[in-house]
Amino acid sequence: MSTKNAAAAKERRGAIQVSVHDSSSGVPLANAAFRLYLGRDAHGVALAGCSDQVMQNWEPANHTFLAEGFSGLEGKLTFSDLDSGVYFVAFDNVTPFVSNEPVLFHCATVRAGCTEMACFELDIRPVVDIEWECDGQPVNTRGGFVGNKALALVSFNGVDRVLDSRVQVIPKLPWVARSGERFTFISTVRRAGPQKFEGLLQLARRGDNDPTRRMAGGPAAHTVGGGPAVVGLAAAPASLALLREFDAEDRPPSPISGTVGVSLTRTETEPTEDLPLWTLIRNSTEALSFNNYLQFIDQLFCGGGGDLTEFERARFPNKNKAFQSLKLRRALPFNDAESYRVLKAATEAFVMVNCGVLNTPLAFDPTEDAAYLDRRDIPNTSNLSEVLTNDYLESVDGVPTLPYLAVIRRKLPDIPITMSSGMEHEADLCFGIIQERLANPCLLELIWSYWHEEGMLVQTMNAITQRFQNLRAPGIGLDPLANTEIDMLRPLNNLLWGYTQDEQHRLTVVRRNYEYDHHYGIRLDGKAVRHFRPADSRSQFLEAFHHLLRLLTSFYKQDDDTTVKADAFPVLNALKEVHLILSQGAHNQYGDLPSTARIEMLMQQWLLARPEFREFLPTRVMVAYPEPWMDRVDAMKKLQGWTDTSVMHFRSLAMFGEQLFLSIRYGNWSDIYESTQAFNWARFWRPQAQGYIHAYRAATGVDLSVDGSDAAADSTLPSVLLRQRLSQQQRNA
Repeated sequence: MSTKNAAAAKERRGAIQVSVHDSSSGVPLANAAFRLYLGRDAHGVALAGCSDQVMQNWEPANHTFLAEGFSGLEGKLTFSDLDSGVYFVAFDNVTPFVSNEPVLFHCATVRAGCTEMACFELDIRPVVDIEWECDGQPVNTRGGFVGNKALALVSFNGVDRVLDSRVQVIPKLPWVARSGERFTFISTVRRAGPQKFEGLLQLARRGDNDPTRRMAGGPAAHTVGGGPAVVGLAAAPASLALLREFDAEDRPPSPISGTVGVSLTRTETEPTEDLPLWTLIRNSTEALSFNNYLQFIDQLFCGGGGDLTEFERARFPNKNKAFQSLKLRRALPFNDAESYRVLKAATEAFVMVNCGVLNTPLAFDPTEDAAYLDRRDIPNTSNLSEVLTNDYLESVDGVPTLPYLAVIRRKLPDIPITMSSGMEHEADLCFGIIQERLANPCLLELIWSYWHEEGMLVQTMNAITQRFQNLRAPGIGLDPLANTEIDMLRPLNNLLWGYTQDEQHRLTVVRRNYEYDHHYGIRLDGKAVRHFRPADSRSQFLEAFHHLLRLLTSFYKQDDDTTVKADAFPVLNALKEVHLILSQGAHNQYGDLPSTARIEMLMQQWLLARPEFREFLPTRVMVAYPEPWMDRVDAMKKLQGWTDTSVMHFRSLAMFGEQLFLSIRYGNWSDIYESTQAFNWARFWRPQAQGYIHAYRAATGVDLSVDGSDAAADSTLPSVLLRQRLSQQQRNA
């Protein structure tokens, strides 16, 4: 055949143009898949035409598959360069809109030089209905209003037969699918005027197990009106465009009567892992309070239960066991002091059991702890005991340890851990770190003893014991107690005798004073502590701590302003500074002197709280002191002409100061760089910080809540300020 004849023959080849659209709306189906098959009978013989019998018996087969193509945006596709003959065009997407989902096909007889038409009219009948919601409730109205939610409900022929993802509706933003409903979409109306829902109803390809699903070579296929055939989208679904237009109106104004309330909330924070430690410190220090100590003594000797927390009631057997052990080991070198000896052993047992931060049962009170955190606006999303055990404590040589103490332990890897085996005094003889003191440190601060001593607790007992021994007070003036009848103290004779005889075994004011200076750079003022020559003083502590309190005042003002997010970084830096100075003073007698001073002063408070002293000293009955020993001290101060500042303020300084110092000392602040923990610390300890600031002003006259730093006032010793106030008081008398 000549070249001219071959070209002419090729030009006379035929084609099949396929179109596909929805029968009801006429919307074309884009990217619809079609497969072209040769017209052959079961024996492979070419069919002569598209008779009804041929149409009824035809099924797609692999050996007759010829080509595959996809419709364009206008829903058209052309299979070109076809020889004359019979062909079948099969729609290769799912057909849920037809019962039993058969394969839809057309038969076409191609003639040379002609284009045959294969038109697929699919009975999809898509419908988009619009409904309205306001505040989650359906709204019965023809039109929507701005602010309402519009619901687009898509349905189509056979929607009830679609149980899987073969048919999907992809909405155009801002419409999103409603949770749990595949063909319901929701959008909030933001503006008035014309609105519309747009989306694509997508029909997936037929399953891979279809025997006709196999790619093969064959005649070229191309789209019409939509560019070339999209071969790369062979697995993409067919898409039918959905459009529903509607209108929305501005919401009519609603008259409002009465009062309209608008409120803002404080800045939210997140829980940190040291919340359990702060809670334990707060609960443990409160467990060491005098009222709790008084209940323990009454329960031990008189059988009274008192109003104790759950963990305190659970700890009583441990205290009783420690008391029985100490009672056998503690002896006094003088006669007729059994009552005092037993009281001393019981007080030591009380302090031993209650001061340990990790003593079991742990000092958690879930109900009260959660309420306290809620009042501080700190979220409590977990069990504090579990957070402490699983997240906060670190394992050191297999022992759960506070992170701060774990850092100290890692600095001393060459020193072994010594097990006490129940006899700590024997473990002290060994070289090493006692495991109990590393894993369960005693949470006591000497600041508690300092402020009680400044409040004249010790001086009051000294004056009473001097009168008990028939000693006149030092000085040239009259002794205020000289003419006081002490007969009403007769029931306490044995206790006062033991207390007086045991003076040689108690801490002296000089020893306590040197340790106050070593821990905090503060000292007492008076004749008994003259010629003070310390070797190591924390001279910067007072200014650093007062600077922290001033920063807290500014922080609380910002935190209370609901339009401002308080900056906690200055507080964090101040905490780091105070922590560093406190840790520098944790030497010398740090492990023993604070607990000894606490035991002695608790006993002094217990003696003064006895009813006999109410008759001995002219107390003010109508003043509601929180602890029964306090009015006796104030009465003695009045008699002696000492400071007229109530001992209640000194007790507040002692109680709040101890809690603040412990949380700073045992927190691992040197390794914290995010402000969240400082933010939570400031909120958690706000009652204590502001209580300390108020009590300090009441006692010394210096207001630490004033904005701005006053270096002179911040660094002046409290004892100097107290002496100045006493001098002013005496001048005004």
